[in-house]
Amino acid sequence: MSASNPFPPSWRPPHKTFCLAVDASDFEVVRLNIHFDGRRGLLKSAGLSLTLPMLESTSRLAPTTARASESPKSDVAGAKAKRLVCIGSNLGLYRKAFYPESTGKDYQASTLLKVIDHHRDDYTVFSKFDHRAGNGHKNWDNYLCGSRIGDVTLDQMAAEKIGRATRFDSLQLCAGDIPRQRMVFTRSGVPLPMVNRPSVLYDQLFAGGQDRERSEYLLRSGRSALDMARGDAKRLQQQVSKSDQQKLSEYFTALRELEVRMGRQMQFLSDDAVEVDYELPPYDPVAPTLMLECEQIMFDLIALALQTDSARVATLFIAGLGQVFTLDGETLRAGYHALSHHGNDPDLIRDLIRVETEHMKCLDRFLTQLKEKTDANGQPLLDTTIVMFGTGMGDASRHSNRDLPTLVAGGGFRHGSHIAGDLDADSSLLGDVFLSILRQLGIQADAFSSARHGIDDWA
Repeated sequence: MSASNPFPPSWRPPHKTFCLAVDASDFEVVRLNIHFDGRRGLLKSAGLSLTLPMLESTSRLAPTTARASESPKSDVAGAKAKRLVCIGSNLGLYRKAFYPESTGKDYQASTLLKVIDHHRDDYTVFSKFDHRAGNGHKNWDNYLCGSRIGDVTLDQMAAEKIGRATRFDSLQLCAGDIPRQRMVFTRSGVPLPMVNRPSVLYDQLFAGGQDRERSEYLLRSGRSALDMARGDAKRLQQQVSKSDQQKLSEYFTALRELEVRMGRQMQFLSDDAVEVDYELPPYDPVAPTLMLECEQIMFDLIALALQTDSARVATLFIAGLGQVFTLDGETLRAGYHALSHHGNDPDLIRDLIRVETEHMKCLDRFLTQLKEKTDANGQPLLDTTIVMFGTGMGDASRHSNRDLPTLVAGGGFRHGSHIAGDLDADSSLLGDVFLSILRQLGIQADAFSSARHGIDDWA
């Protein structure tokens, strides 16, 4: 071992140590042909994936429109809300069990909302809001983007303004197998990778000693790889068409975003490690049937990240595949995916509601923690933290992405109501909810995707 390489000769970096990727829909076809010599194995193990954008000079496909746009102005210092957590359920929520039958404040709690009804004054339920986007699983990705997949997501708009003072400008997490769906996109259209192992997240947030030395080594190696990638792409830029030069410009923007993230990681590695009183299980619950256990731990770690000001923006993707859960000692009739595609079978719907009730229990515990934990000023975290629980799938049984069930808690809003939109009105876009969230964070956005209004009398 040496000062430049704090590892024994036989050591190989585990995948959990560090994860970094550039891998967007426009960045998946032509792989960058760079030889990393002895570091190739290191970079591969570290999860580093560098790709060139799809170029018409090397592909028959036409180039796509540039996605970058200007960041809105902000005044975050005086904002009511300081943090944002977005949760997305892959298979949606059964709307008849989620939506109250009446609107306003005097509604009777639905089956799923009964679990968190004691928090009623701290959340708002939204029904009949969506992005007017396409249907199907592949369009789940519209959830935080708006009407076009790959546009900068709500969380990243917030991270640009409120995430730069913390070690992690944002956290991207997943409970269950990491899916094909993408939940988070940067302003340049780059999807950010998710972490689905609680031990990885814990080590990133609270690592000390040798783990921090290893992280520093991997970060320095990654920055060196980015330098090589930039040089190779610049040489290629002289040989391609003007439209491809625009795509390469987007690529350079993505590399700069990565450099900023890595630089922030390096800056905070010199600080003292944060100590927390939290014990992880002896194993990572990554098996599909342990997804609900993983979900709860991820919520716990998000709460700790907010409490220690390690991050102020986080997303959690709740996966859903074919796993068959056992709840209260009873194995359910079918896998989670099959339950969500119930075809109005009452037995499947019953078991689906049981699974979704477990999600609500996780959310209930999370909201309780945010009420009990305080910030540096002694104020409950929930008072200044916006928590949004929603989905990009309105009805998984019909593969419909209309009418997306959404709940927003905390953050100083006027809560306690069920607000119903109009699916035929331009003023009932989910983006209007997002606009109000951004404004509550002190971000003066005039539009989100197709939305222009916000939610009146909510802030």
